[in-house]
Amino acid sequence: MLKLLFLLILWIPRWILSYVKQIWSRKRYPPGPFPLPVVGSLWRLLGIGYSERTFRELAKHYGNVYSMWAGNFHLIIFSGYQAVKEALIETSEFFADRPVSPFISDITKTKGIIFSNGHTWKQQRRFGVVTMRRLGLGKSGMESQIQEEAQQLVEFFADKKGQPFDPSLPIMKSVCNVICAQAFGHRFSVEDKDFVKLMEASFNVLKFGTTFYYPLYEGFPHIMKHLPGPHQTISPSAEMILSFIKKEIKQHKENPSLHEPQDLIDFYLLQMEKSKDDPNSTYDEDNLTHCVFDLLIAGTDTTSASLLWALLLMATHLDIQDKVHKELEGFFSSSHSISYKDQKALPYTNAVIHEIMRNKYALFYGLTRKCVKDVYLRGFLIPKGAVIVPDIRSVLSDREHWETPEEFNPNHFLDKEGNFLLKEAFLPFGAGVRACLGQLLARIELFHIFTSLLWTFRLEPPEGVETLSQECERGPGWAREAFPARGLLLSSILPLLPLREAEETGAAPQPETLLRGKWREKERPLAMAGDTQHPCSLGALLVIQVTLVTS
Repeated sequence: MLKLLFLLILWIPRWILSYVKQIWSRKRYPPGPFPLPVVGSLWRLLGIGYSERTFRELAKHYGNVYSMWAGNFHLIIFSGYQAVKEALIETSEFFADRPVSPFISDITKTKGIIFSNGHTWKQQRRFGVVTMRRLGLGKSGMESQIQEEAQQLVEFFADKKGQPFDPSLPIMKSVCNVICAQAFGHRFSVEDKDFVKLMEASFNVLKFGTTFYYPLYEGFPHIMKHLPGPHQTISPSAEMILSFIKKEIKQHKENPSLHEPQDLIDFYLLQMEKSKDDPNSTYDEDNLTHCVFDLLIAGTDTTSASLLWALLLMATHLDIQDKVHKELEGFFSSSHSISYKDQKALPYTNAVIHEIMRNKYALFYGLTRKCVKDVYLRGFLIPKGAVIVPDIRSVLSDREHWETPEEFNPNHFLDKEGNFLLKEAFLPFGAGVRACLGQLLARIELFHIFTSLLWTFRLEPPEGVETLSQECERGPGWAREAFPARGLLLSSILPLLPLREAEETGAAPQPETLLRGKWREKERPLAMAGDTQHPCSLGALLVIQVTLVTS
């Protein structure tokens, strides 16, 4: 208790001085709500709430570049395509760093790719780009692994044979296994105990961002470390993930494949050997561990969210789903396999996948940057050290670039002749020097899993349900709540084998209800949260029905 009191005595004068400085300097910065002691500008959210519409409402009042204060953190939000483009692309050298908050520092140690800066970041990212290419990103080898996971997912759903199950974990495990195959050189059984523990620990780290304790921890880390709460479980969860990765690294070192590297760890160990005499090298086991950590956490969360949104949107827009299936049917009539390059022959399906990512952007905003040098942009001083928040959601709903931004409309990505058209304002993976490293991998995963499910099954609302809720919730921290207090239960999907058997015997196949779901009115023990917003309901019965495609 005396230690806590001593910390408060030291902190209060520093806080008063910081607040006075904050008030004095704000007149030079972009406009925004007046910051109050402790809470900063967060009081402004009282009339708006914190949702996917928050930044949009603030931009209407303060303009496309405005300031917010979260405690001592000066946030500058860029809204709309033109403002985001100027910041992230045209002047990217000023916003190349990541801000390091207490939580991020404790979890990542500013190592790896996503949250490192300077020379370390440049070396780690360069290695990531080169290695992903060497591993066959966009080539048949990596694609066959993704196809295997898509098939595993279909078979897993089919194997349930009418029994209720939650689709989120199977989808997330499939997506995570794609990353594991690239990083470790092998996949895991969905029943593997260590793999399940890895997923649980990941959920715990991500979920913390939705709790009330998260902003308290970011604002008062030294005090919070001495108080009880869920923040006390985060370090053990992060250590569990890191230990899992270190175990894989140890196995690679015991069985080296440096002459024939097969996965990311192999390539990294080879790079460590090559640069061991370079005093400027940042290639070490700590950075390797955190590189894999970044890939697992970020890659699994966002891609899984997009796939879950895809299921819900297709069950809601049956006419669009039927058009996708018709296009796939025409393609498969002349081919028995599909590859990512075939998206060119599937313009409508490609447009639908892109529209899912646009309409249901997986984040509430883009990953933050830090201004590394004073710069004037759009007539405002952007001071060194300011946290830059690119409102990517506003880019994907900018009325100057999207005809019906609030609607799910695949025509946004089609020209008048029905050809696929990629627009410059499509930035779900960010832009500039910090654009998502794994965006091509995510695109390939989405393409294969989406086409596999849509070719095999038809999703539709159950009898008696007219609309499916597309609401979502978000906690007070940096993460999005996946299924906040209710979990989507889905019963299983039967495989197409009965159809083939029916064709052989001459029996007419009967459509069967294969998949139903409803909201479960209790807390999910593994409710996932993270850098994403997932489909979830704030009430109402949600049911999705899937039937076999018989033609």
